[in-house]
Amino acid sequence: MMTGWYAQRTPNWSARAMIAVAVLALLLVAAVPVALLAAVVLMLLGHVVVGLALFGGSVLAAGAAVALAGMSGKRQLRKLISRSNLRVVRLNGSDYSDVTEPEGGDHDTLVRLDRSEYTEVR
Repeated sequence: MMTGWYAQRTPNWSARAMIAVAVLALLLVAAVPVALLAAVVLMLLGHVVVGLALFGGSVLAAGAAVALAGMSGKRQLRKLISRSNLRVVRLNGSDYSDVTEPEGGDHDTLVRLDRSEYTEVR
């Protein structure tokens, strides 16, 4: 039925908020060059402090919006992965112990080390 599919495909409130924050971040980042031009004009007219405040405020607002969009996007992605049936597993170094490189590969400049020649830093 089409109504069930449409209801399932529309984003919920948190997804809409994340999209809005991402769009706001994009708009604020795009406004930084305009603010720089306006600040230069203001400084040429003698309002140096106002020009610096305008440019600094625009950079600060764009940075804060990008940070907020990144945090909300990361949270939304975690919720999406936890709700889906995808198997996402974090691997550590011991999970790769059974993987071996093929002999005579394309890695002619590769230096091979024994485990005794290096220490693992965590």
